[in-house]
Amino acid sequence: MASTIQVRVDDELKQDSDRLFKDLGTDTTTAIRMFLKKAVASNGFPFDVTLGDVYNPVKPMTEDEFLSKLQKSREHAAQGKYRDADDVISDMRKKYGL
Repeated sequence: MASTIQVRVDDELKQDSDRLFKDLGTDTTTAIRMFLKKAVASNGFPFDVTLGDVYNPVKPMTEDEFLSKLQKSREHAAQGKYRDADDVISDMRKKYGL
């Protein structure tokens, strides 16, 4: 038994994908079937799925970005804008029940 999957996409995306897959020697339906088989075989998306630059709290910084943040931290410390690490840890333990 075969199942049908219907997906709505805008006309331009459909035309672009049809053209691309034709150039690759296949069609969009076969390409979608290939995607599904690869996803099942790899037990996930067959490519990285990320939020890109939208939100990444641990994205690597350039050296200039790092030095700029370090300088800002030093300025804050000189102005007394800092908290003792033990106080921060204590507050986190209380807040999160650690």
